[in-house]
Amino acid sequence: MCGGSFVVMGNHDGIGDFLVTRRAKLTPGDVGLPDFGGRRRVAGLRREEVAMVAGISPEYYKRLERGRVNGVSEAVLDGISRALKLDEAEHAHLFDLVRVANAGAHPRRRTAARKPQVSVSMQQTIDAMSTVPVFVQNGRLDAVATNRLGRALFAPMFDDAQLPVNAARFVFLDRRAQDFYRDWEANTRQIVALLRAEAGRAPYDRQLSDLVGELSTRSDLFRKLWGAHDVREHRTGIKSVHHPVVGDLDLRFQGMDLSSDRGLQMLVFSAEPGSASHNGLQLLSSWVAPMSNPADTDTSESAESPVSRQRE
Repeated sequence: MCGGSFVVMGNHDGIGDFLVTRRAKLTPGDVGLPDFGGRRRVAGLRREEVAMVAGISPEYYKRLERGRVNGVSEAVLDGISRALKLDEAEHAHLFDLVRVANAGAHPRRRTAARKPQVSVSMQQTIDAMSTVPVFVQNGRLDAVATNRLGRALFAPMFDDAQLPVNAARFVFLDRRAQDFYRDWEANTRQIVALLRAEAGRAPYDRQLSDLVGELSTRSDLFRKLWGAHDVREHRTGIKSVHHPVVGDLDLRFQGMDLSSDRGLQMLVFSAEPGSASHNGLQLLSSWVAPMSNPADTDTSESAESPVSRQRE
C-alpha cells in the first residue's frame, strides 16, 4: 500500500524533517541573535545558530538532526525545544519521535483491527449528555461514538460515508466539507497537524499509514500540508459550521482524553446561552428528538440523519 511510505518512513528521517521545518520558521532575531544580513543558504536558522542557543555543540546538533538520537538526554531535548520555540504540542511530538527512534528494531506493524468502540458505561454517559453534541474519536480521527445530537451536528460527515467514518477523509475528499466548515482551510491545517502528531506517537499503525497514503494520493493539498510537519493538540477552540438544517453555528469545544478507553478523545460542543448558535442547537435537538432508536448513536450503522430526512 502506498500509504506506508508516508508514515512509516523511519523516525530517524522524521526527526530531521521535523527539526529542519521548525528552524526554517525562525530568524536570528527571533532567538536573540544578531542578523548581519546577506544572503542565507537556508531558510530560517542555521544549524550552528540552533546549537548555540540550545547550549550544545554544532556537531552534536547536526548528529541529532540526522536522526542519531541514541542516548540523547531530556535536558538536551528541552534545550532544543527552547531554541526552536516549540509549543507544547511540538515539544511532545519531538519527544515522541525520539522515543520511537530509541525503541530499537521496528515493531511489527499492527494488522487491521476490529472497529474500536467505547465501553458500554461510557456510551451510556455520552447518551445522557443529551443537551450538547458529543463526538468521540481516536488518533486517526475515526468517529468511534457519538450521542444523538453529536451525530446530527456532523450529519454530512456520516451521510453516504465509507466506514470507518473519518473526519480527515471527509474534510479532504468530500466536497460537502467546504460548505459545512465555514473556515474550511483552517480545518484542513488542523486535521493534518493532528494526524502528524498521531504519526509521531504511532508511526507503525497500519491503518493510519493507509489513511495518510490514501489522502496523499487523492489530495494535493493534503500532501502539501503533510510535508510541513506541523503538529497540534485538540483541546479547546471554536468550531464554526454551516449546518444544512439549522444554518450557521459557532460552537466552543472541549477535548478530553478518556481514561476508561485509552487512545480515545471525547469532544463536547456548546454554545453561548441566548446566542443564535444556542438557539440553533436547541432547534437541532428538537429536530432529532423523534430519533429514539439507540442505533442512532452507533457510528457503524447507516442511521437516518436530519440531512437524509430533509431530502425526503
